[in-house]
Amino acid sequence: MDQATRIKAIFTDSIEVKARCAESLADVIVNAGQAVADCLLASGKILSCGNGGSAGDAQHFSSEMLNRFERERPGLPAIALTTDASTITSIANDYQYADVFAKQIRALGQPGDVLLAISTSGNSHNIINALDAAHDKGMRVILLSGRDGGGAARSLADADIELRVPSESTARIQESHLTIIHCLCDLVDNHLLGAES
Repeated sequence: MDQATRIKAIFTDSIEVKARCAESLADVIVNAGQAVADCLLASGKILSCGNGGSAGDAQHFSSEMLNRFERERPGLPAIALTTDASTITSIANDYQYADVFAKQIRALGQPGDVLLAISTSGNSHNIINALDAAHDKGMRVILLSGRDGGGAARSLADADIELRVPSESTARIQESHLTIIHCLCDLVDNHLLGAES
């Protein structure tokens, strides 16, 4: 296979995974967008977390909330738990890396807040611990996952929402997670500002 053909195959695979997401997750994404909007309208906030590329996605989501997405609106309260190097490294050093998000959630989370947890495998210990901490604080969880959902999917409560990308490829899952995040941002804007004419 030549290099151009390989690149075209990657694009085709990405498109096919996103098409499966559109078919299987559209209604669930709508429910997740409603949960985020309801939280914000009730003066709550969104905490987000993930590792590696998923940390970047957590930060991407919070930036779209705090600044703007595609329409002008006031900033919305969202905190990415991945950005404070001093806090993350002190928790990892004094306790363990598996606690870097849970300890922040226990300090910052309030009943009615939402945790947006992002994990391609669902097996990151710090994500599973984050879910437990969110539940202890009376928060609802939206989990962006892939593969079989992992331990994180098995840790969800009845009121939580899982958006599981139907793929085994980390790259394809991450690409779909970003599209889902943009869908959530669009839904929030439509809930808060009304549909665009």
